[in-house]
Amino acid sequence: MDSIANAIKAFFEFKAYVMLPVIVLIIGLAARMRIKEALISSLRLAAGFAGIFVAFNFFVSRIGPAVKAFVSVRGLDYPVLDVGWPPLAAITWSWSLAPVCILVAVAINLAMLALKATNIVYIDVWNYWHFAFMGALLQATGASLPLALAAVVAIAIYTIKNAEWSAPYVERECGLKAIGISPLSVAGLMPYAIAMDKLFDSIPGFRKLSIDPSRSSKGEKSLLAEPIVIGLAVGIILAIAAGYGLREVLELGVDVAAVMFILPACGQLMGQGMGAVSTALRNAVQKRFPGRELSIAMDTGVIMTNPSVIMTGLILMPLSVAMAFILPGNRIIPLGDLPNLISIFSLLTLVMGGNVFRAVLAGLPVVAIFMLIASDLAPLITKLAATTGMDFGAGIGLMNAFTDGGNPIRYWLLKLSAGDWIAIAVVPLMGFLLWLSRRESRKVAETL
Repeated sequence: MDSIANAIKAFFEFKAYVMLPVIVLIIGLAARMRIKEALISSLRLAAGFAGIFVAFNFFVSRIGPAVKAFVSVRGLDYPVLDVGWPPLAAITWSWSLAPVCILVAVAINLAMLALKATNIVYIDVWNYWHFAFMGALLQATGASLPLALAAVVAIAIYTIKNAEWSAPYVERECGLKAIGISPLSVAGLMPYAIAMDKLFDSIPGFRKLSIDPSRSSKGEKSLLAEPIVIGLAVGIILAIAAGYGLREVLELGVDVAAVMFILPACGQLMGQGMGAVSTALRNAVQKRFPGRELSIAMDTGVIMTNPSVIMTGLILMPLSVAMAFILPGNRIIPLGDLPNLISIFSLLTLVMGGNVFRAVLAGLPVVAIFMLIASDLAPLITKLAATTGMDFGAGIGLMNAFTDGGNPIRYWLLKLSAGDWIAIAVVPLMGFLLWLSRRESRKVAETL
C-alpha cells in the first residue's frame, strides 16, 4: 500500500498540464482511438493547458507587484497572505490519505453511472484534489477518519451532479456538446448562479440591461465590448492605483490586454484536443450503458474561448481588490488567487447567458464571502500546511488562498460536520437550490 501511495503521490507531483494529457492519452487509446489521433489530441490539450498556466503565471508576475505596491503606498496591513490555489493542491497531495480519497471518488462516479444517478464521466483527475482537501481539512480539526471520508463522499456527489447539470449551459454558450465543468470551485457555484439569474429576471426592466461581448444583434461589437480593450483598462487602473509612472502604467495595460487575447486562444486549442477524445470516450462508455447520453467533466480551460468569461473575471479583479479594503472582518488582500477569478466565475457567466453585467453583480457577493471565509480559515490551513511538511519560506505568518481557501461549499460542510446550527439551518435552502439547478438545467437541455 505504501508503494502504491508513493507512486500516486509522485504522479500528482507533475504539473497539471503534463499529468492530464497523459491521462487523456491513456483514455483515448483505451477508447480505441488511432495512436496518431490520440497523441495529437493529447499534445494539443497539453499545449493549450500549458499556455493557460504560462499566461496566468505571467499575469501574476505582473499584477502581483502592482497590488503589493498599492498596499504599501497606502500603509495597509493585512496579516493573511494569499498564496493562490496551487499551494493548497500541494498540501492536499502531501496528505497521507489523498490517494484513498481519489479511489473513493472514482468508485462514487462509477457507482452513480451504474445506478443511473448521473450521466457524466468525471475524467478530470487533477481536480480530485478538491475532494481530498475536504477530508484533510476535517482531519486537521481533529475529526475522525470516517467523518472525513463521509465529507469527501458528500462533496464528490455534490460536484459530480453540478458538473452534469452544467453541460447544457456549456453547449448553449460555447457550442461544446456533452462537456461539463469539473472543479468544485466552479461547478459548486452553479445553484447560486441559477438562483441569481432567476432573481434578476424577476426585477422589472432588469432583463434589458446587458453587456455581452459574445453576441451582437448586428454582428459587430462596440469598442468597450472588446475583451482586449477591457484588459487594457483594467491594467491601467491597477497601475495608476499602485502609483506607477507613465511607462509602467502603459506596460501593465498592454500586459493584461495580451492575457485577454492569449487565454481564449489556449482554450480553443484545449477544446480541439479534447473534441476527438471526448467523442471516442463517450462512444466507448455508452456501449457499457446503452441508450444513455453521457457527458464528460473537464476543467474550465475548455471554455476560455468565451469572451464574456474572460471579461467578467477581469472586471472582478480590481473590484475585488477595492472591496478588500472596505469589507468589515476581512484580513486578506487578493493576490495569488486573483487571476483565478476568470476560472471561478466562468460557469456563472455562462448561466447568465454571457451577460457580463449580471455576472459581475452576482459575483461581487461571492467575492466578499471568499474573503471572509479565507480570513476565518487561515489559521487552520496554515496549521495544515505545517503538519504536511509544506514550506512556504521564512517570514510568512498566516496563509490561505483567496478563492479555494474561501470556498463556501467546503466551509458549509466543515461547519455542518461540527454540528453548527446555522449550517444545519441552511440544509433546506441548499436542497431547494439543488432542485432548482436540476430543473433549470433540464429546461436548457430541452431547448437544445
